[in-house]
Amino acid sequence: MSAIEIQDLKKSFRIYSDRGSGLKDRVLSPKRRRYEQRTVLDGVTLTVKQGEAVGLIGKNGCGKSTLLKLISRILYPDAGSVTCSGRVSSLIELGAGFHPDMTGRENIYTNASIFGLTRREIEARMDEIIAFSELEPYLDEPVRTYSSGMYMRLAFSVAIHVSADILLIDEILAVGDAAFQAKCFDRLMEIKAAGTTVVIVSHSLAQLERICDRTVWLDGGRIRAEGAPNEVHPEYMAFMGQQRKPAAAPAQTAAEEKTESPVHFTEIYLENGAGERIDRLCTGEAAELVLRYEAEPEAAEPVLVGLALYRADNVLCYGTNTEREHLPYLKPAASGELRCKFTAVNLIAGRYWFDAALRRRDMFAYDYAAKAVQFTVYNTIDETGVARICHTWEGLQ
Repeated sequence: MSAIEIQDLKKSFRIYSDRGSGLKDRVLSPKRRRYEQRTVLDGVTLTVKQGEAVGLIGKNGCGKSTLLKLISRILYPDAGSVTCSGRVSSLIELGAGFHPDMTGRENIYTNASIFGLTRREIEARMDEIIAFSELEPYLDEPVRTYSSGMYMRLAFSVAIHVSADILLIDEILAVGDAAFQAKCFDRLMEIKAAGTTVVIVSHSLAQLERICDRTVWLDGGRIRAEGAPNEVHPEYMAFMGQQRKPAAAPAQTAAEEKTESPVHFTEIYLENGAGERIDRLCTGEAAELVLRYEAEPEAAEPVLVGLALYRADNVLCYGTNTEREHLPYLKPAASGELRCKFTAVNLIAGRYWFDAALRRRDMFAYDYAAKAVQFTVYNTIDETGVARICHTWEGLQ
């Protein structure tokens, strides 16, 4: 069964350079009403299954938020159709529908009514909404006194207690403290497990990898790629990196083009405890990932180093970067070597690989090495899953 059916969707907007608003302006200065017709979505066709979580990615202006607004019927298409099965709840604009002079409690009633809840339904869920938002001490104060994080808490709390069949989210999880973000993720996973369809826009690929079954990449108002997040995201990041690099001369080779980046990898490999290069190891053995790079120090900004570990069936086993670990940014030298030491690689037997990245603070990729190191893990124990959790047994005869 499909929760959302989108067929050949098109949407354009008029962009006025200098629009006169009064009758005098319209009569005396007709040239001021000149406009450019800008196409935001151009023939998008997409099906979202019931209970599926889909992430929308793409650079700013590619049509992600417009698509969500069309699904929620905030906007209407110029051509094509959108069909939704069931009640839709949306978090598209922070605090949309809130009146600044009304209290938090009053805005809960108003906002939930917009989503289609009756007063009896709102009152039955009021305690849960308040408890989740953690805003009880401020609930009877005007929301104009709230911080942006408090706005988000209240808006999110209402939206997830609507018991909607479809939940639409646009970047709202970027607001709020770390503890509340974790709470929101846990709640989203519960909602998804209960069968709610989720469509989420985010520039945080890590968020989408945790939540989504599928990623849809929009580019220029069209779907450029869709599939499992760990398949689409590396392609998207590589594309975004190339978009920001200077155009290469036609005669340049692929290798020459890659070195245009002020920081790039030159070699990546695995070593064992004896300093030998390896492509296989036993579960629980120590290993070091060696990353060598070259740079133009005067042109390169400080960078963070990212790693993603995948299994052969494209399952993301682990991902991290030096910023998440609160480590200092690398100030590149003309050449250098980085080492990530694993005291015990507790992976189940199978085939794996590492992706590696060098990124600026704004997450622009100076270099992204997909499948930089491929290796095999072997073991004599027939375990299942992804990782071995260290344990011991007692009481066996």
